Amino acid sequence: MTDINTAEAVLESVGFLDISIDPSLDLFAEIEKLKKEKNAIILAHYYQEPDIQDVADYIGDSLGLAQQAEKTAADIIVFAGVHFMAETAKILNPHKKVLLPDLKAGCSLADSAPAPLFRLFKEKFPDHIVISYINCSAEIKALSDIICTSSNAQKIIESVPVDRPIIFAPDKNLGAYLVKKTGRDMVLWNGACMVHEIFSLEKITRLKIRHPKAKLIAHPECEEPILRIADFIGSTTGLLKYTQTDEATEYIVATETGILHQMEKQSPDKMFIPAPPENNCACND
Repeated sequence: MTDINTAEAVLESVGFLDISIDPSLDLFAEIEKLKKEKNAIILAHYYQEPDIQDVADYIGDSLGLAQQAEKTAADIIVFAGVHFMAETAKILNPHKKVLLPDLKAGCSLADSAPAPLFRLFKEKFPDHIVISYINCSAEIKALSDIICTSSNAQKIIESVPVDRPIIFAPDKNLGAYLVKKTGRDMVLWNGACMVHEIFSLEKITRLKIRHPKAKLIAHPECEEPILRIADFIGSTTGLLKYTQTDEATEYIVATETGILHQMEKQSPDKMFIPAPPENNCACND
């Protein structure tokens, strides 16, 4: 069943709805109609709830969404994501209108790196090249030399000459993971994603005991104790592809739960269990 509140937000963002809405409306059909009228495209992150994913023209992770934003011929990009994603779409499409349905859609990781503080931090290491993870604000991108994603970060770091020191921002957990993978002693900005830091090692361990055949798959933004026991570590798209090709039939998924919708659609015969958080507030939703 369509979630009226979330679908309404998409329509409101392009001026289609007022405060009232007819509950009998087929919102999926109305959105499709409006997209054609406005020559608009909806991009949605894997972390969005199922109804928003199902109405989107393209679903992906940060890299895929950025690439799609650059290729679109639409006049309007409705970005069902957070601020930094919409900013990236605008950077790549300066002459297109980019709309963010929820202006309160922030990102704890992006917020953990205020540009004025990062500028001062960068000045302490004038000889360092700055590599920033795409999950950051436009201001941080402007202060960086290279922007990477979780899927291409290792290759980018390894392409930098070994005698060139590196600052990696803003995610310290992803940075620490990359230090282990590349052997590079990088200076890390002390930022993190709240969603990926709340997973409970104790609860996951108990869950693995109850599901002995389940594999733990995790995003590299998770903390080291979670990554240490993970059977597979990868970007959001990497996790999705892994579950499609791997022989296991049960997975404990340590990232935001929206990706489970696509995993279940692509592999309906498999079981996907969201990794439990430390608290009872499911912030990973």
